[in-house]
Amino acid sequence: MPIEDLPQTNREERANTITAGMGLLLSAAALIPLGYAGVVSGDTLTIVSFAGFGLSLIAVYLSSSLYHLVARAELKQRLLRFDHAAIYLLIAGTYTPFTLLNLHGTWWGWSMFAGVWALATIGVIIKLFAIEKLTKVSTATYLGMGWLVLFAIKPFAAAISTGGLVWLLAGGVAYTVGVIFFVSDRIPYGHAIWHGFVVSGSACHAAAVLNYAGYAS
Repeated sequence: MPIEDLPQTNREERANTITAGMGLLLSAAALIPLGYAGVVSGDTLTIVSFAGFGLSLIAVYLSSSLYHLVARAELKQRLLRFDHAAIYLLIAGTYTPFTLLNLHGTWWGWSMFAGVWALATIGVIIKLFAIEKLTKVSTATYLGMGWLVLFAIKPFAAAISTGGLVWLLAGGVAYTVGVIFFVSDRIPYGHAIWHGFVVSGSACHAAAVLNYAGYAS
């Protein structure tokens, strides 16, 4: 998760580390049912999709935890790049089960899958190899990718049951509302609160993947 270029008190940074660490632990726990569901399905595409989503969760919370934990400025700056880049992986990883399974073989499915991963790849390259100071612009990019599904909401709604759509939208809303705390420098522990919204959003999307991602909606 990216952090604003704003000073954080020691207590705030500890809270940031703890909340990101909680997300990491929950993500590691989620790998168990995700892996089990994938293997039980006996379908290679399901296994790959579920594993990709689970690993993208690990990537985003591990990079965030390490970034907030480390104090040395030089190393912290390097970890910040991975912290930023991992968000693109999570967004693309969340789209993957639904575009490859629920929208399997359709124009919308392949278009969304290819488009999101192309944008994620470009975003990762930029974050890792370019100097990025425009945090608000980056945040807008993340939100834009996350809500890209609105362009294909009709086929998505037809391919995913109402319950799955509710979980997906709830997760998107949690991420989006959390941005209020992310961009504000006047709210004490705002970044830790933002982490809480992000973890909630991830939990909603994990529920959607586990219960509603598949060929049959």
